[in-house]
Amino acid sequence: MERRGPGGDRERPSGKRALYGTFPQLGAPLGFIIGNGLFLVIGALLPSASADPSQPSDAFLSWGWRVPFLFSAVMVAVGMWVRLRLVESSVFAKTREAGHVRRLPLATVVRSHWKQLVLGTFAMLATYVLFYLMTTFSLSYGRTAKDAAVPGLGYSYTTFVLMMIFGVLFFAAFTLVSGPLADTYGRRATLIWVTAAIVVFGLVWVPLLGLGTLGVVLWLVLGFTLMGMTFGPMGALLPELFPTSVRYTGSGVSYNLSSILGAAVAPFIAVALWEAGDGSPWLVGVYLSAMALLTLVALVLVKETKHISLDEGEAPPRTPAGPGRRRLPGLLSPAQERRTPSPRR
Repeated sequence: MERRGPGGDRERPSGKRALYGTFPQLGAPLGFIIGNGLFLVIGALLPSASADPSQPSDAFLSWGWRVPFLFSAVMVAVGMWVRLRLVESSVFAKTREAGHVRRLPLATVVRSHWKQLVLGTFAMLATYVLFYLMTTFSLSYGRTAKDAAVPGLGYSYTTFVLMMIFGVLFFAAFTLVSGPLADTYGRRATLIWVTAAIVVFGLVWVPLLGLGTLGVVLWLVLGFTLMGMTFGPMGALLPELFPTSVRYTGSGVSYNLSSILGAAVAPFIAVALWEAGDGSPWLVGVYLSAMALLTLVALVLVKETKHISLDEGEAPPRTPAGPGRRRLPGLLSPAQERRTPSPRR
């Protein structure tokens, strides 16, 4: 049975679906800031006696690192409370009342909406790759010593995480900015321009990082700004690709397939390319640009969803009926059965 989709298939005012769809997306930047900020606080309370300030203390390694995870139990409770208070949207309620709910939505998506599934998966690909390069890979690259076998930027953990948190503030701000832009100019047009910018961004990593600390900060700010601009509209685009009866399954499968193709492998591919480049991240930037090109192709092929009505009527599941054969009750929706006259004997 289908319910809500990523981005919150709630009662969003007409013409502002992308804006309201950005609010759930804020969980990523806010979670990053809270989580890493808490680690920095605990690290400061448990200072290391080592000559290298970037190395955590024994107390932090033995038990301090567990504290943020214990605090996360509070967020689990809050999340559970929110989920239990959610009600069905009127769009889904109408679909259920009309008898259009699919008992096997995944099969319906694969059989009848596979094009949207493929396009949605690749439309999200650059978003995932960019996010994990700017968070996971950048932290490894930023902390690695300049004289290491595979050299990095040589910043301490605290310094680089603070720089990342500064960049993530732009991630949060531009996630909100992207919503009105997608509502005004369309999800497809907005994302095409943003993805084209990601292609260019991947090709200028080395010149930016060669500018010293100012260049590193600019690299983080630009990367996280583009992250917000591409992540925000996805809260509207992915659910809008699918009809109400399979919206949650279609958007959810697209979202998670993209995470497998992008997020799951991006850190490993990035480290291998970093090593292949003898410490230069130019191949990692090229990898980002290549993934963005795949997303660009998907966005060119996808239809604009800005003007799609989420509660347009859908055809009920088809059931074959031969000539002269009565349809059994239950094969039609309740509304259709009330309107269908009994066949004459």
